[in-house]
Amino acid sequence: MTRWDDTAFDAYLPSEMVLGEAEVGVIVADRLGNLLYLNRHAARLTGLGSDAVKMAGQPLHTLGFISPEDLPKAADMAQQVLEGRPWEGTFAGLRNEGGLSFIKTFAVPLRHQGGDIDGMVLLVSEAGRRNARLDQDRIGLLERIGERLAGSLELDATLRHVAEMLVPKFADHCFIDLFAGEKLIRRIQTHAGNWEPPPGTWASTGEQIHYPDGHFCQQAMSRLETIVVADLQSGYYPAPSQSSMVAAEYAGLTSVLAAPLYARGELLGVMSLALSRLTNRDDAHYTMADRDLFGAIASRIAVAIDNALLFEAERRTALAFQQSLLPQAAPQVDGISVAFRYVPAKPLQTQGQGIQTQVGGDWYDIIPLSAGRVGLAIGDVEGRGARAAATMGQLRAALRAFAQDEKAPADILRKLDEWIRSDFPEAPTASCIYMVYDAWSRELTFAVAGHAPPLLATADSVKPVKIRHKGVLLGVRGHGIRGLPTYTEETIVVPPGATMVLYTDGLVERRGRADGPGHYTEAEAGAMLRSAVLDAAKCGDAASVAAAAEYAVPGDIDDDMAILAFTTSSADLPSVDRVFPAEPIMVSEARRLAAETFAYWGMDPGQSELACLLVSEVVTNAVLHAAITPHPSRRYTFDLDSIPPPPVPVSSSAPGPLTAPAPLPPPVPFPAPEPPGPQRATEFVLRLRKGASTVWVEVFDPDLRLPRLRTAGATDEGGRGLYLVEQLATRWGSRPTPEGKAVWFEMPISAD
Repeated sequence: MTRWDDTAFDAYLPSEMVLGEAEVGVIVADRLGNLLYLNRHAARLTGLGSDAVKMAGQPLHTLGFISPEDLPKAADMAQQVLEGRPWEGTFAGLRNEGGLSFIKTFAVPLRHQGGDIDGMVLLVSEAGRRNARLDQDRIGLLERIGERLAGSLELDATLRHVAEMLVPKFADHCFIDLFAGEKLIRRIQTHAGNWEPPPGTWASTGEQIHYPDGHFCQQAMSRLETIVVADLQSGYYPAPSQSSMVAAEYAGLTSVLAAPLYARGELLGVMSLALSRLTNRDDAHYTMADRDLFGAIASRIAVAIDNALLFEAERRTALAFQQSLLPQAAPQVDGISVAFRYVPAKPLQTQGQGIQTQVGGDWYDIIPLSAGRVGLAIGDVEGRGARAAATMGQLRAALRAFAQDEKAPADILRKLDEWIRSDFPEAPTASCIYMVYDAWSRELTFAVAGHAPPLLATADSVKPVKIRHKGVLLGVRGHGIRGLPTYTEETIVVPPGATMVLYTDGLVERRGRADGPGHYTEAEAGAMLRSAVLDAAKCGDAASVAAAAEYAVPGDIDDDMAILAFTTSSADLPSVDRVFPAEPIMVSEARRLAAETFAYWGMDPGQSELACLLVSEVVTNAVLHAAITPHPSRRYTFDLDSIPPPPVPVSSSAPGPLTAPAPLPPPVPFPAPEPPGPQRATEFVLRLRKGASTVWVEVFDPDLRLPRLRTAGATDEGGRGLYLVEQLATRWGSRPTPEGKAVWFEMPISAD
């Protein structure tokens, strides 16, 4: 016979006999990864025995040789094979007795006669072992690496943990290089005995590295398989540079392992281990068994690095989202210096929970108001994560909008509470404190919604602000709780040069102890905070106080925190107040006072003239609306003494005959109105204030109607005054006051 045909092959060596007796496992799966066939050796490797036939149609990972940690690696294998390319690697599976075993796998496509890929064929065998003790050590190393990687989501911590566990236990040198775009960057390198390569030889951490063609790391990345160089002296491998080759010879490198970091269909980088003369080992060379172990380690490391990279990207996105919802820079306000801090919480060392603990609902705001006043707010929305941050952004925007109405702080919180309960299907709860500070009068008016009291720091003391009405959390009424007290504002006078520190509970609550396990109590954290604020307040700088408050309590924070600090001016700000009768002749007097004051303050003559023009317009409006035109007022005088009292019935316990009720008194006629009496002339107040670069003008009158800007017709005699104010002033507006209203505008001192 000169030629074998298919029939002759089957007659001489049946395929079933080959598959049944071969010392290699054969597993066939369809395109979905479901089992179609496995031979006897594969059944023995997986520990199924006679139960193998029952596994038909089950997913491959149910066979036991693919651990949960290797599922992403199995997905990469299936993707590559179904694309028509073979795959080679090692899986770490569980033995029947519970230990780990390494299964070398070579997978190829299963093609139909027409050329279509119907599934895949896996050739599996157990990786060789040198001895039981060494095998136990290697399996223990893999288990420890898996446990350590499972508890880390931060990239730098992940890489550091890997290097610490491999050096010097399994290698003398460990290098991890990751792609950043098109560039390969050295992310970490660790050497046994704290050895350091000579400067300028091997790439340092953070530097770009380029592996030439033929280098074992370049081969690992191009072939997507683990490369083992048992003896570096037996062959030639190009180095990235001549100096790196010199450093390798200086360290005495003897053997190298290089594995691609490949996860979810993407090449992340390369990892390499090396043995050298830095340590004394029984065997300073890697073998094929080490290759299988390192392949399993690298696959897990790649998945952990990919998870860490995803976490880093999502964390940057979440933090950018959080930061975009908070003020990026403090506005320029007169009479105070402002500083703020926002610190996200440290990620929990648990799978997938880090991002939820990073961002939260803590927030702060600085809102410029009329006549140089400033609104200051800080709050904390319940919960963590993107939902709390989004709610925080809406809450801050609503507060800013409500603050423009210039209402009292208690009214602002009541309106904010109503908005939360009406605009959210499930009303969240939030703490908040809203303050309005007037730098000229030094009065601080505030209202509180269940927030911690701020600290008031002077040169020699730090103490919480006494709050008589702490209020309830915003949104609590939306949870069916009724009969709660409303919000009430309070007013205090802040001393010159004092510093106020507002903060959220993340600063003092559940702070891990730096001197041992457990947490600081709130009393301990509060004492450390007050001590740090007192030391920093002596500098009189809000930024120093905010920084001191941030680091006052050592240890990681369990919740995000916000800090808002402001320091009042030591010097009084210039201000002039004058009361005028609401008479037309007083318009010129008000203008004269403004001109003299502006000249004394050094205002540019051109700016002063424009400001005096606007003073005339605003004062004229105040005189027109504040002066009371005589009109009949109806006064009623009731003579209550002339009305006889109604009879008082006398009851008796003894029964008696019924009597007729007493007659009603005659009706009292409704009194006629008295004639109108003389009217008192009303007054208006002109207030002038000077800031660092602007002057503020306020005119107060008793009229409750707020002015509005309108377009005057061609024949209208009025309606142009506010238009001039709108066009010439930097800002203008009006606000209600307890006695009426105030109209204000702002003008720069200099025209530049």
